[in-house]
Amino acid sequence: MTNEAEQRILVVHLPGVDGLCTGCRAWWSRLTPYPCWQVDWATSRQARSLTAALLGGRT
Repeated sequence: MTNEAEQRILVVHLPGVDGLCTGCRAWWSRLTPYPCWQVDWATSRQARSLTAALLGGRT
Protein backbone atom coordinates (compact mmCIF):
# COMPACT_ATOMS: atom_id res chain seq x y z
CA MET A 1 0.00 0.00 0.00
CA THR A 2 2.80 2.42 0.73
CA ASN A 3 4.94 4.08 -1.85
CA GLU A 4 8.68 3.38 -1.84
CA ALA A 5 9.55 7.06 -1.37
CA GLU A 6 7.28 7.34 1.65
CA GLN A 7 8.81 4.24 3.19
CA ARG A 8 12.37 5.54 2.69
CA ILE A 9 11.48 8.84 4.34
CA LEU A 10 9.98 7.14 7.37
CA VAL A 11 13.02 4.87 7.74
CA VAL A 12 15.55 7.72 7.67
CA HIS A 13 13.71 10.57 9.41
CA LEU A 14 13.52 9.32 12.98
CA PRO A 15 13.37 11.24 16.26
CA GLY A 16 16.75 11.76 17.91
CA VAL A 17 17.37 11.72 21.66
CA ASP A 18 17.33 15.53 21.58
CA GLY A 19 13.90 15.67 19.88
CA LEU A 20 15.32 16.66 16.50
CA CYS A 21 14.95 14.80 13.21
CA THR A 22 17.99 12.59 12.56
CA GLY A 23 17.41 12.48 8.79
CA CYS A 24 17.32 16.26 8.41
CA ARG A 25 20.47 16.59 10.50
CA ALA A 26 22.37 13.90 8.55
CA TRP A 27 21.30 14.92 5.04
CA TRP A 28 21.06 18.71 5.25
CA SER A 29 22.65 19.68 8.59
CA ARG A 30 19.31 21.14 9.66
CA LEU A 31 18.23 21.22 13.28
CA THR A 32 14.59 20.44 12.62
CA PRO A 33 12.19 19.32 15.36
CA TYR A 34 10.65 15.89 14.89
CA PRO A 35 8.32 15.28 13.09
CA CYS A 36 9.74 17.26 10.20
CA TRP A 37 7.75 18.20 7.11
CA GLN A 38 8.96 15.08 5.26
CA VAL A 39 7.52 12.82 7.95
CA ASP A 40 4.28 14.81 7.95
CA TRP A 41 4.03 14.41 4.17
CA ALA A 42 4.78 10.67 4.20
CA THR A 43 2.34 9.86 7.00
CA SER A 44 -0.44 11.92 5.42
CA ARG A 45 0.08 10.11 2.10
CA GLN A 46 -0.11 6.76 3.88
CA ALA A 47 -3.28 7.77 5.70
CA ARG A 48 -4.91 8.99 2.47
CA SER A 49 -3.99 5.78 0.66
CA LEU A 50 -5.32 3.58 3.47
CA THR A 51 -8.56 5.55 3.72
CA ALA A 52 -9.11 5.38 -0.04
CA ALA A 53 -8.47 1.62 -0.04
CA LEU A 54 -10.92 1.06 2.83
CA LEU A 55 -13.61 3.15 1.13
CA GLY A 56 -13.24 1.31 -2.15
CA GLY A 57 -11.15 3.87 -3.98
CA ARG A 58 -7.76 3.20 -5.47
CA THR A 59 -5.70 0.31 -4.21
